[in-house]
Amino acid sequence: MKKLLLLTLIFLSSCSLDKVVQHHGVHNLEKKQAKLKINYTNKNDIIKLIGPPSTKSSFDNDIYIYLERKTSSSRLTRLGKKRLIKNDVLVLEIDNTGILLSKKFYNKDDMNEIKFDENITGVNYSKRSFIYNFLSSIRQKIDDPLGKKRIKN
Repeated sequence: MKKLLLLTLIFLSSCSLDKVVQHHGVHNLEKKQAKLKINYTNKNDIIKLIGPPSTKSSFDNDIYIYLERKTSSSRLTRLGKKRLIKNDVLVLEIDNTGILLSKKFYNKDDMNEIKFDENITGVNYSKRSFIYNFLSSIRQKIDDPLGKKRIKN
């Protein structure tokens, strides 16, 4: 009994009740993006202030995308399920001369809930269709690559 009690105390003492916050991306993105001025700030200022972008693309103009995401799994009753604390996205459009043209900031409240259709698509081929014949021949070649099973003595 004493060993069980001692083992339980050791196990419980190693547990932490503090919040575990996992952070991904740029820290304090909302405060940093407020310092950017449209038609005034250039690429070098942006990289100096925020750092290199999470994603970068270039079509007619350069587009820099910065991300900040914080999740927490704080309660024992949640059984490891994470709670989204912060999810910010900053999209910057920079012209060919390197000047900031536009900035768009999205936070967790701007995210859209995507609903998926629950209907199931049925199978749309018969035994005599091209797809059925093709898949059957592939299955035969996988099962017997050298064709030895087909030859009977």
